[in-house]
Amino acid sequence: MKSYNVTVNGVPYSVQVEETTGNAAAAPMPAAAPAAPAPQAAPAPAAPAAPAGGTKVTAPMPGNILDVKVAVGDKVQEGQLVVLLEAMKMENEIFSPAAGSVTAVMVKKGDTVNSNDVLVTIG
Repeated sequence: MKSYNVTVNGVPYSVQVEETTGNAAAAPMPAAAPAAPAPQAAPAPAAPAAPAGGTKVTAPMPGNILDVKVAVGDKVQEGQLVVLLEAMKMENEIFSPAAGSVTAVMVKKGDTVNSNDVLVTIG
């Protein structure tokens, strides 16, 4: 039997591994107990709520906001560039799906977003 120290998500475990001859009927070993309780991650800050009405412009993929090209109150045309999103080392232009006035900007330069996060709302 060999002993190993393994760290998973910052929690150290001491495990013992037994080499078998390939017998599928071998009894499983009990799971190792963690050496210390796992640290709890800090809760993510809540994103501001998007206004109920209007057209929501959402992130098509996770990434980082490189630039926001509009501000609240700006008039935009359908197809106008509103946000520049960096994902997988590529710049992705996010365009307005509708004409109208920007009623909310939910992100700022440097923010990290997930897929379907609301970036901008157009009313």
